[in-house]
Amino acid sequence: MTYERTRAATAVSPRDASELRNSEWSRDDLIAYADRLLAAVRPWASENNARITLPGASGGYGIEVDGLEGFVRTFLLAGFRIAGARGDGVDDLIEFYSRGITAGVDPARPDRWVRLDEHAQAKVEAASIALILDMTRPWIWDRLDETTQQRMIDYLSPVVGDETYPRNNWLWFRVVVQTFLRSVGGPWSPADIDQDLAQHDSFLREGGWISDGDDRSYDHYVGWALHLYPVLWSRMQGAADLAGGRTEGDIARLDTFLQDAIALVGADGSPLIQGRSLVYRFAAAAPYWAGLVAGVTSVPAAQLRRAASSIVRHFAENGAPNDQGLLDLGWHGEWRRLAQNYSGTGSPYWAAKGLLGIALPADHSVWSAPSEPLPAETADVLRVVSSPAWIISTTVDDGIVRVINHGADHARPGDLVGDSPLYARLGYSTAASPLLNGDAWAEPLEQSVALLHTDGRASHRAGMRVRGIRHEDAAAIAGSEATAHWITPAATQTRHGSGIIGDIEIAGTVTTWSIVRGSWEVRLVRIDRVEADAAPTALRIGGWALAADAVDDTLSAGTAASSARGRHSTIVALTPGGVPSIENRRDASLLGAVASVPVITYPVSTGEWIATAVHLSGHAAASAPSVRLDADDVAVVWPDSTTTEHRLA
Repeated sequence: MTYERTRAATAVSPRDASELRNSEWSRDDLIAYADRLLAAVRPWASENNARITLPGASGGYGIEVDGLEGFVRTFLLAGFRIAGARGDGVDDLIEFYSRGITAGVDPARPDRWVRLDEHAQAKVEAASIALILDMTRPWIWDRLDETTQQRMIDYLSPVVGDETYPRNNWLWFRVVVQTFLRSVGGPWSPADIDQDLAQHDSFLREGGWISDGDDRSYDHYVGWALHLYPVLWSRMQGAADLAGGRTEGDIARLDTFLQDAIALVGADGSPLIQGRSLVYRFAAAAPYWAGLVAGVTSVPAAQLRRAASSIVRHFAENGAPNDQGLLDLGWHGEWRRLAQNYSGTGSPYWAAKGLLGIALPADHSVWSAPSEPLPAETADVLRVVSSPAWIISTTVDDGIVRVINHGADHARPGDLVGDSPLYARLGYSTAASPLLNGDAWAEPLEQSVALLHTDGRASHRAGMRVRGIRHEDAAAIAGSEATAHWITPAATQTRHGSGIIGDIEIAGTVTTWSIVRGSWEVRLVRIDRVEADAAPTALRIGGWALAADAVDDTLSAGTAASSARGRHSTIVALTPGGVPSIENRRDASLLGAVASVPVITYPVSTGEWIATAVHLSGHAAASAPSVRLDADDVAVVWPDSTTTEHRLA
């Protein structure tokens, strides 16, 4: 269940509605942006348009897959554009992509598509092909010649009975393709669809959340895949016959999820910087558009529109697309370290999902609805989300969203694997990025609680066990217990977003609680047990990482602080023995060349609570919280003199 407590909205008045309307992108703005993206890829098309191979080093799957992705993912965007225009005034798009389709399924053409039985990535792209052929049926599919239609059916048919699809969001690729095949007289399997829908349902979690597989995998795939596809699938021809009445429940779950998701967008339009495939950038806008398509009611339509358009605008104003008009591998600008090893030059165009809104026609009511500000623009927000064990804290004075994480790690309870920087850190934000250089995978630093080995290695916490999460006395509290373990990395690693693997050495057991209010987290750590032969040298608590071209660092007694681009990260020792320092890393963050992490290091002592205050804000901290500890009872005195009392159990 999801709970919420917010400060009264009158604490900070939202901007005038007319000002919001002027600052918010319109449908015409979104269409102009989409048209710019589509025009920029044309020079990179093959002779017959079937592949679009964008410049840059080839991805891990090779240049033929790069070309397929370049075509199909821009076809996804073109399809939204064609559908929203109802086929009027988009003849050039229809002709360009129809020609590419004809060549792509022709086995004699030199630029024909990689087939589904030749490379698994084609299974992903096949779903977008099927989805858009259905969405634009009167303007593309119905106008293809009979030979091309049959070749398309043959191209898609290997999906039937294929049991090699991964057990995650890929299930929807098989469902979507078979639904289209059924609608055009191709082969399909009722058993496959029933199996895939049952698998989807096994991933359902409390509060409308969905795990991307059996692990605790909570990231943007929840919205841009696991909630998006049920909505779009339900509108495909013949899907109602296959749904068996499930669509109402799918929409209800999306409605519930969006109550949390709307609080995850920063006032500057930045989505949460967390999880894999971040090179898809504004695909993060997809679930908000999906809510509009589905007609959810719990979040106002104009607020969903604002969230989605603000995310797109955020990237448009921060370097995406680049000077060539292309989406490269990166976040704002190009930064290839952000790519997983399945990412190629065409991969970033899955961002097209974030422009789904242009498929809504100009006369749709959402385009005329008066603007409504985001939660981050109106009041401080504090939410607890049970499924990933997240505390969401947003402060209106800076518009920053912070997530304190005690239950998402892309692993399972008890697993002994590496901490993925994308999943297992204690905190994520719209204003700070996890470090993603090579060391970051082997050595948790920012937003971490780590025991240090004699050789300097930091322990990992993946596989932690959630101890609890709740609202309590005007604050939120969450906790987890971890088997702290050191890893000697294996020589070969698979870079799909999960933590590293290697030889494991158990360090001990560590319990961590976070008490959150506003921009502050009071982090309480207890080393419960140390392995007899472990002998850790110190306990290190890491704060938020800030990055820019240059970062200002400050050290004082018991305090370490960094500032960059108007953001401030501070960590303060609240119990004796903490020694502050600042760790700097180069080319480790998608937000800047230099990253700075304030840390506090404590001596190793078992059975005693250690308290540290961790701060991220648009303003320098004037003062820090203080704590009173009595066994497992803690009282926190916040900077505004408010006191909250908690029991660490």
